[in-house]
Amino acid sequence: MGSLPLSELPQKKHYASLRDFLAALASLGDVAEITREVDTHLEIGAIIRRSHENFAPVPVFSNIRDHPGYRVVGAPLSYSSLPKARMARIAMTLGLDPATPGTEIVQILAKTTKLPPIPPVIVEDGPVHENVLLGDEVDLLKFPTPLIHFGDGGRFFNTLGFWVVRSPDGKWTNWSIARAMILDEKHLTGVIAPYQHNGKIFGMWRKIGKPMPFALVQGAEPASLFAGGMPLSDGVDEAGYLGCLFNEPLQLVRCKTVALEVPAQAEIVVEGHVSLTRRAPEGPMGEFHGYISDRIREKPVYEVSAITHRNNPLLPVTSAGKPVDEDHTITGVSASAMVLEALRDHGLPVTSTWAPPEAAQQLLTVSVPRDWYQKVDLSAEDFVRKIAVTAKSIHGTQRYTRVLVCDDDIELSNHRDLIWAWNTRCHPATGRIRLDDQPINPAIPFYPEIEDQLKRFLADPEHASWKFSGTIEALNCLRPAGWDPTSLSDFANNFPEDVKRKVIDNWVE
Repeated sequence: MGSLPLSELPQKKHYASLRDFLAALASLGDVAEITREVDTHLEIGAIIRRSHENFAPVPVFSNIRDHPGYRVVGAPLSYSSLPKARMARIAMTLGLDPATPGTEIVQILAKTTKLPPIPPVIVEDGPVHENVLLGDEVDLLKFPTPLIHFGDGGRFFNTLGFWVVRSPDGKWTNWSIARAMILDEKHLTGVIAPYQHNGKIFGMWRKIGKPMPFALVQGAEPASLFAGGMPLSDGVDEAGYLGCLFNEPLQLVRCKTVALEVPAQAEIVVEGHVSLTRRAPEGPMGEFHGYISDRIREKPVYEVSAITHRNNPLLPVTSAGKPVDEDHTITGVSASAMVLEALRDHGLPVTSTWAPPEAAQQLLTVSVPRDWYQKVDLSAEDFVRKIAVTAKSIHGTQRYTRVLVCDDDIELSNHRDLIWAWNTRCHPATGRIRLDDQPINPAIPFYPEIEDQLKRFLADPEHASWKFSGTIEALNCLRPAGWDPTSLSDFANNFPEDVKRKVIDNWVE
């Protein structure tokens, strides 16, 4: 199935700034203005973490000890406080109705991945340049960067911003999310994985012996953060993709000290270069899998040359940990969309895909039509195996350690459906398929064998061909071909239509 023309996709509301987005959330009762004094030492991080865990409205902190005139916004793309629309923030980020279900968001996104980009336009000025700090005025410590978790190795200035980097030949501009920890007023350190897009571009700069220019963008329009976490193909510019998504170009402004462009209505932008020689200890930090590791690694140093920001700026923060937070909503939806399109490109009959945010990026689920066996000449085991191996070959799926395949009578985002199918259709011996030598993420805590690979990686951390590998599991939850669908003992399948209609017509909530 190919991408649809723009005219056939749902009409979208484009929130061009974080402030517009928060105003829209506030109109739904999904924002909590916190005006009492709060502390950046753990308190803000704890409030955001509790907000994640309790489906609370987005906390906006405006009275931060020792930081007058600066604000923090927490959990802006986590689960919503709206009981019947938990994915509302993600849906609205992409311009969709707040009630759009997660699996429908995936279907819509999958239809946009191959549309031609609409390049951004460069404007002369924008709100992000209301304040320009150069030279001695550059000071990262001005901002209310929280110590988010007890046990973090430092204050992480970037948890929900994105990096803008460009290849030396100017042909590829990449926006990507990666954490960064403050070292001092003018220096950050953070992860640049050589197998990720920003790492590939950094490798290009290393090859020519020049430090890589960067811009770190905080608080841009929310869709830009989503695009930064989306595993688009190599060479694809996220700005052009977003222009295509909304059928209008993004507005960017030129940076002050590096040859890059950033969203004009961003809240904060940090500019500078990544050193080719300097490295510094980074971490640990509470992670997407819900644990804090004891790993402290030497990471590249970012040397800051300028900071620009809006008046009364907002610093977005997530308190990563046990699901659900932005580590799970952003990546789960975006990776699901890319996998869905890729599986269809490979000629596999697939109905839907979904990475449940509650599974901490460990589980990818795939549903297929009931008559799949009439469309592919494969056994059920080989069909499930092919789906899993194909899905794991796609950029951005390294974290998924289990791929579950089921019939499309299962609504993948319905946990009751999914758990029922897993436990009544997957044979404990023959339904679990071991797949060795598959791409994995080295941060996943239950892979002790990854330590040897990490040691080799740390001996040559800039090697662009690095791939971490391990064993994953495919789960065959397909019903055998001979099962009669009327054997399902549920309301939809067991009762005659006239009985169901009578019950529905007389039902009182």
